[in-house]
Amino acid sequence: MTNGPRDGDGPGAGIPAVSSAILAMSRHLEVRDVLKTIVASARELLDAEYAALGVPDDHGGFAQFVVDGVSEEQWKAIGPLPRQHGVLAAMLHNATPERLADVRTDPRFGGWPAAHPDMSDFIGMPVADGDEILGALFLANKRCPKPEGGCGFTAEDERLLGILAQHAAIALTNARLYERSRELTIAGERARLAHELHDAVAQKLFSLRLTAQAATALVDRDPARAKGELQQVAALAAEAADELRAAVVELRPAALDEDGLVATLRSQAQVLDRAHHARVTFEARGVRALPASQEEALLRVAQEALHNALRHARADRVEVTLVRRGQGALLRVADDGRGFDTRAVRRAGRHLGLVSMRDRASGVGGRLTVESEPGKGTAVEMEVPGG
Repeated sequence: MTNGPRDGDGPGAGIPAVSSAILAMSRHLEVRDVLKTIVASARELLDAEYAALGVPDDHGGFAQFVVDGVSEEQWKAIGPLPRQHGVLAAMLHNATPERLADVRTDPRFGGWPAAHPDMSDFIGMPVADGDEILGALFLANKRCPKPEGGCGFTAEDERLLGILAQHAAIALTNARLYERSRELTIAGERARLAHELHDAVAQKLFSLRLTAQAATALVDRDPARAKGELQQVAALAAEAADELRAAVVELRPAALDEDGLVATLRSQAQVLDRAHHARVTFEARGVRALPASQEEALLRVAQEALHNALRHARADRVEVTLVRRGQGALLRVADDGRGFDTRAVRRAGRHLGLVSMRDRASGVGGRLTVESEPGKGTAVEMEVPGG
């Protein structure tokens, strides 16, 4: 059931609000962040009590389902994600908008769980990229007086939601491309780390073998020297074990989505503290959740700085701190190692990954500074703006 336009539905009404919503969507690169922004923007734009966006999977359900207007406790009480049925299925399969005076009286309505909020007037819009349906965006319970037997959502609402859905498809497609690009980048980094692991451990094992052979030759004629060579064997074996442990930490996918940035950094610092002779500590103060892209950039810069401190700087102590700075955060990784001459930045930058770290910082609107002097340690700081 679709209602015609009501009086007051001007052709330019709501365009500034749509523009604001589009700008909000364009600020995010992570799929989850884009989905949340689309739903919140749609609900505000149409002044609805509830809004949701479902991204279908290939098994009759939803790969992702984002809601706005429902508390976390209520959402948990509702239970499992809905299946593709009823009006939702119609939007996904027919790629047509729906505007209903009362969704509960529609023949396709199949009911909802006991904890589900009560909904009446309803508007839904497919989010499509060409022939591909990316998702279904729908809203319920417009906060306005309803015409007798009619829908609170108007033809103008449908038009504005259609514009929003078109731009939502672009934002969602861009976010997917970004995440795919990031996956390829991470895969490249893992390949680089595997190559470094092979070179470092192969070199240690080669030295280990030569030293063991020397010890074997000296056992009979020079036991004292043989003892020294065997001590060197033990030291080389310990170094090889350290290399392996550190590489495993770097190759393991970071649990940012599940644990958050603070817990992930704390866990990595604890593992590195056990794996190396250097003391590695972590402290966080007042940090709040950041956009996913900024959290990942902070994590990668911290890993690179830790790598430098533990592998190249010969540090005895490394301190990692993460503190709130305005709406964003400031990361600092400081060591007491041998340091380097920052004036020789081209050579040192390539060797220590400073170019990569600066690219990561600028890529999320942040900034990176490095302070170091020969014999006086190094401090790497990265600040991000938050969201």
